[in-house]
Amino acid sequence: MDLGISGKRALVLGGSKGLGRGIAEALAAEGVAIALTGRNEETAAKAAAEIGPDAAGFSLDLAKPEILDPFLDRLSSAFGQVDILVLNGGGPPPTNAADIDPGFWRAQFEAMVLSGMRIAHRLLPSMRERRFGRIVAVASTSIREPIPGLTASNALRSALAGWMKTLASEVAADGVTVNMLLPGRLATDRTLGFDRMDAEAEGVSVETVAARSQSEIPVGRYGTPAEFGAAAAFLASRQAAYITGIALPVDGGLSRSML
Repeated sequence: MDLGISGKRALVLGGSKGLGRGIAEALAAEGVAIALTGRNEETAAKAAAEIGPDAAGFSLDLAKPEILDPFLDRLSSAFGQVDILVLNGGGPPPTNAADIDPGFWRAQFEAMVLSGMRIAHRLLPSMRERRFGRIVAVASTSIREPIPGLTASNALRSALAGWMKTLASEVAADGVTVNMLLPGRLATDRTLGFDRMDAEAEGVSVETVAARSQSEIPVGRYGTPAEFGAAAAFLASRQAAYITGIALPVDGGLSRSML
C-alpha cells in the first residue's frame, strides 16, 4: 500500500534506537525525509546515516527545557518544515506510588510531558496552515492498565494522553491528526533491562524471565520495533486521515481491555 506520504518530512524524537528507530525506518521506507534525535549527536548521526540519505541526526535531551527552542530553530534552518511529529522518549525509572519526591516528579514531567507539548506548540501552526499534519506519541499500555512499580510512567503518560485527546478535537478540522501508540512488551533495550532486573531479583536466568514474560502474551513472543514502526507509519499516512484521538495498543494482545 502506498501510504501517500512520500516527500513529507518527519521529526522523530528518540529516533536513534529502539521503537523510535523502528518508526524512523518505517517512515523512511515510505519516502519520508527524517530528522531524528538522540541524546548523543554522534549516535544520532550514525543512525541517520544507516537509515539513508534523506535522514539527519540531531542531539536533543528532552530533560533540558532551555535547549528546546534553540534546537527547533536549528531544525527549521537545517531541515525545513515538519509534517509528521513523533513524540517519543525514554521511560522513567521504576517508582512506588507511596514514594513522593517533588524534584523527581518535576523533572520527569518536564521530560515526558511538557517538552512534547512545547515542541508540538511550535510546529502546529505551520501544520494547520498547510492543512496536513500528523502527531503520533509513543506512550504505554500503562495508561489503560497501570503497571505495578512504574508509577511515573502510569501517571505522566496518562497526563499526556489527556492533553492529546483534547488537542485532537481542536485541530482535526485543519487536517491534523493526533494519536497515541501504546507499546506492550517489545524487543528493546528497556524490555531487556526489566528482564535482567527481575532475573537478578529472583536468582534465575534472563532467558527464564523472558520466556515466562512472552508466555503471557497471546501471540507468544515480544514484538519488534519494525512491527511497531509499521503501525506508526499507518497513523501518519493519508489513508488514516479519519483516525484521530485514539490510543492504539501494539502489544500482541496482552491488554485485557477492549477500551
